[in-house]
Amino acid sequence: MNEIKAVDVKIFPHRLLKPKTTEKILNSIMDLDGILRVLVNGKSLPRVVGYGPAKGTIVNHEDRKVIKVKEENFELLVSVGEIIVTVNHEKLDSFKEELEKILSDALNFRYDVSVGIFTKTNITVSDYMKYGIGFDKSIDPRLIGMVDPSAKSSETVRLIGD
Repeated sequence: MNEIKAVDVKIFPHRLLKPKTTEKILNSIMDLDGILRVLVNGKSLPRVVGYGPAKGTIVNHEDRKVIKVKEENFELLVSVGEIIVTVNHEKLDSFKEELEKILSDALNFRYDVSVGIFTKTNITVSDYMKYGIGFDKSIDPRLIGMVDPSAKSSETVRLIGD
């Protein structure tokens, strides 16, 4: 089997993105060629206060919204501070051109775009802890390195389209 060479493109807006803006950008990015994986990172938006005197109190943060990406609904669990898109290396140049158009249309403030490797590319110990030995032959390669052993993958990872 031929392995696809991939590279990450990190989008770092100079402000946190609102859910509506995040939805617009993600939908536009998901329409581009060569996308292998999209990660949304930022500060956690918990449902309840986890510690301190208010422990257990429900948090009603205005940015914890359900957004729709490629006809899939999912709840934003973070205030979006960066988006990392893993792209097929052969499609990188055309992807960067289209991405620049998307970002200049969607954002009215500064942002940085960097190209490199920002995600794990090899199987980790946490992967083995979560899935067991020999899982790498039966799992979608986009999930490698995406594991939090103490969390349910269904809560933090969503496969959209194929």
